[in-house]
Amino acid sequence: MWNVAFFAQSVLLGVGLAMDAFSVSLANGLNEPNMKKGKLCSVAGTFSFFQFLMPLVGWICVHTVAQTFTAFEKCIPWIALILLCFIGGKMLVEGIRYKDTAAEAPAVGFAALMIQGVATSIDALSVGFTISEYDWLRALMCCLLIAAVTFLICLCGLFLGKKFGTRLAGKASILGGVILILIGIEIFLMGILG
Repeated sequence: MWNVAFFAQSVLLGVGLAMDAFSVSLANGLNEPNMKKGKLCSVAGTFSFFQFLMPLVGWICVHTVAQTFTAFEKCIPWIALILLCFIGGKMLVEGIRYKDTAAEAPAVGFAALMIQGVATSIDALSVGFTISEYDWLRALMCCLLIAAVTFLICLCGLFLGKKFGTRLAGKASILGGVILILIGIEIFLMGILG
């Protein structure tokens, strides 16, 4: 049970689930090119926490209230679309507002970060179905591995965003907002069509 295949599958799940969080981290880095190391870790940690939590909640739902979760699963693309378009639209408006001034666009706040964390990880609830045959310890370990992979991938996104954000100056927030809106649309289309 605790073999190389288990760890490889968990890491690959983490990579797959972290792609949306990576893109949002990139947008956050673009929006805030002077982000300090502590905030970098807290942003990556937020995405990592939600990517840990959601599959575990999905696993618990499968083992308790699977019928309710199945009905809720149809709402996931809509929720992600609404949340990411809201945050992306806000970044877009702020980027346009601050484009012509020397002032830096406002940093992503706690509430926006929580919304981003939920929006990018809500589809991970369905991973609970994928790992439903695991006992609680293996499900926990799988979710921890997903979180660790997400943390590393998000740090890479933040560093890349910071690097290019400094070069893009005032346009970074606009680009970040557009990226978030596109991610929301992509999650929505994949959920509806897939």
